[in-house]
Amino acid sequence: MQPAEWKTFIAQFAALSRRQRLASTALLRGAGSQNAAVALVESVARQRLHCPACNSSHAHRHGHAHGLQRYRCVPCGRTFNALTGTPLARLRHKTLWLDYANCLLESASVRKAASQLGVHRNTAFRWRHRFLSLAKTDRPHCLHGIAEADELYVLESEKGARHLTRPARRRGGHARKHGISSEQVCILVARDRTGQTRDFVAGKGALTKAQLHACLPPVIDKDILLVTDDHAAYRAFAREAGISHQAVNVRAGIRVQGAAHVQNVNAYHSRLRAWLGPFHGVATRYLPNYLGWRWILDAGRIRSPETLLKATLGEFPHLTVT
Repeated sequence: MQPAEWKTFIAQFAALSRRQRLASTALLRGAGSQNAAVALVESVARQRLHCPACNSSHAHRHGHAHGLQRYRCVPCGRTFNALTGTPLARLRHKTLWLDYANCLLESASVRKAASQLGVHRNTAFRWRHRFLSLAKTDRPHCLHGIAEADELYVLESEKGARHLTRPARRRGGHARKHGISSEQVCILVARDRTGQTRDFVAGKGALTKAQLHACLPPVIDKDILLVTDDHAAYRAFAREAGISHQAVNVRAGIRVQGAAHVQNVNAYHSRLRAWLGPFHGVATRYLPNYLGWRWILDAGRIRSPETLLKATLGEFPHLTVT
C-alpha cells in the first residue's frame, strides 16, 4: 500500500463504531489469540485422546475443521476433535475464550463482558454457564480435622423461566412470608480450618437432618470434629452419623468456646452474599454454577485465564491439603 493510500485508510478509523473497532482489533491479533487458545485446547486433548463414541484411543488424524485438528476413530469410524463431548463443543469465537475466562476471574457481569468482547449478551451468558459446568466440580474431596458447618438462605428465583409457578416479583425482591419458608433456598456450607470448602444447595425451607445425611457424609472424615450452631438438625445428624460434634450457642451471644467457633464459615457466608449482590438475584437452577464460581475465586487456585480454560475442559490443578 502506498503512503498516501495508507493515510487515507487510517483516517477512516475515526468514523468506526466501538464494535467495529473491537472487531478490527480482534482481526489484527486474531491469529495469535486463536493460536494460543487452540494450542491450549489441543494440548489438553492430546493427554487423553480417545473417541467419545466408543472410548477407543486408536485414532488417526483426519484433516482440520474450524481451526482444530480432527481425528477419525479406527474401530468405529466416527470423527471428532479436541472439543467433542466437552462444554465448549460448537462454541465459536475461539479468539475470545481467554479474554472471557479473564472476565470470569474478574466477576464481570454479562453485559460488561459482552461489551468488552464485542459479543451479544446472550452469548456472554451462554458462555458463562458453559465455562462453569465442569470448572465448578473442582472441589476438595474430603474435609479434615475441625470442620465448621452452617447454612444461609437466599430467595428462591425463577429468573429466566418461561412459566412461573408463583406470581412474578421484581428481581432481588422480598419474600411474601416472614422468616424461613419454602420461598427461601437453603445453602449448606462446610469448611475446615485449612480453608477447604464444600457447599450444597440443600433445598427449600429450613435445614433438616435428612438433607445433612445426603450432603455431608461423603465429604467429611469419620474422625472429624463438626462445629456448628445450636440447630437441632446438626445434633441429630451427628448422633446418627456417629461423628464428634460441638455446638456453639450463637443466639446466647457465645461465639467462641476454645477452638470451637463458626467464624470461618460465617466469614465465607459474608463474602458469598456480598459477591452475589450485584447479580440482583440468581436463578435457583443456576445456583450450583455460581457456588462453584465463588469457590474458584475464593480458593485462589485458578489465577489465570489459561488455567481456567483448562479447568473448563476438565483438567484441574492438584489439590493441596495440609
